[in-house]
Amino acid sequence: MQIWLLLIRIVGVQRLLSQAISRPCFYGQSFLKLLVTVYIRYSVCAAGRIVIKCLQKLRALSEGRLIRKYAAHSSLVASRVDLPPFNHPVPIPIKRDDGNQRLKVGYVSSDFGNHPLSHLMGSVFGMHNRENVFCYALSQNDGTGWRQHIRSETEHFIDVSAMTSDVIAKMINNDGIQILINLNGYTKGVRNEIFAMQPAPIQVSYMGFPGTTGADYIDYLVTDEFVSPLRYAHIYSEKLVHLPHCYFVNDYKQKNRDVLDPNCQHKRSDYGLPEDKFIFACFNQLYKMDPEIFNTWCNILKRVPNSALWLLRFPAAGEMRLRAYAVAQGVRPEQIIFTDVAMKHEHIRRSALADLCLDTPLCNSHSTGTDVLWAGLPMVTLPLEKMAARVAGSLCLATGLGEEMIVNR
Repeated sequence: MQIWLLLIRIVGVQRLLSQAISRPCFYGQSFLKLLVTVYIRYSVCAAGRIVIKCLQKLRALSEGRLIRKYAAHSSLVASRVDLPPFNHPVPIPIKRDDGNQRLKVGYVSSDFGNHPLSHLMGSVFGMHNRENVFCYALSQNDGTGWRQHIRSETEHFIDVSAMTSDVIAKMINNDGIQILINLNGYTKGVRNEIFAMQPAPIQVSYMGFPGTTGADYIDYLVTDEFVSPLRYAHIYSEKLVHLPHCYFVNDYKQKNRDVLDPNCQHKRSDYGLPEDKFIFACFNQLYKMDPEIFNTWCNILKRVPNSALWLLRFPAAGEMRLRAYAVAQGVRPEQIIFTDVAMKHEHIRRSALADLCLDTPLCNSHSTGTDVLWAGLPMVTLPLEKMAARVAGSLCLATGLGEEMIVNR
């Protein structure tokens, strides 16, 4: 124990935690728990993100408690900033006889660039009144057309990546934002302490994170009746705003019309796919697959001999393990097909080469589900209780044929 404590003091607990999270098998569970204990006892920020990440790896907390800890961490960071409470703009009546005053809407995101969020929402920002929409970019310019498109569509696109969170919060308040929308939730690049400072009178979570924030500084969650039915309202800290049909917006009508051109179709032979087999496909990242669903797929492949399962090397490190596991379950090696991840347009277009998309129940196909349905590939999904496990069902219903694609236990 003394040796470990000496190592912690020399190397630094934050650095060791970062390494231990990425290599848990090397360090061991007991050492991870020791790191967490030391960090919580001696760190200035007792509920820092890195500790919560470690607790997540250890499975020491339930999902609900983890989310509440993330929310509390943002509040803690915000409380250390010497800022008086913000004054908010006077509310605008919902119904007005004149059109002189309009709501000012602000979007905060680290994903204005080559990211699924921008692929899906690229044209949304320009569909508002240009003068009353503000986009606050938490990430630097990635030099892609995705970012440039959003920048050109909005009057007020502000790169705040080099600013501190309190400065950003002051800017948002000075801009008179009345509805501030969090497009990150708990995804990479998030700075929820901005929202914890409450620079706007109404703060909303949308698109970026499919679930509750557990934060008292987020007032509303934009969703739909299928994804977040009222019978599950108790699992959300926010008030639910139900959009008609599917809440999960996409930009494919503007960006991917050419995918539907029958003269621009790929062939199975272009990707080494067999012409004479029924091809099941799942294009999700491999972390979304749990043993139960992969066992189910193996059973399907055994019961449908002239079939194959098409997966992505997403990441490539998972291919060898999944192949070996499938063979151990009695699946023939040639029934598992892996291809590389493709660029967005090619990925959508080649999706049509499969016969049926198999969804992952614990965390559904979200942007991936939108991709395959736009390509004309039907998808089978099993909706569960949580928001992330119901998005694909809502997407299927939006096609008008959804009841045929939704299964129950």
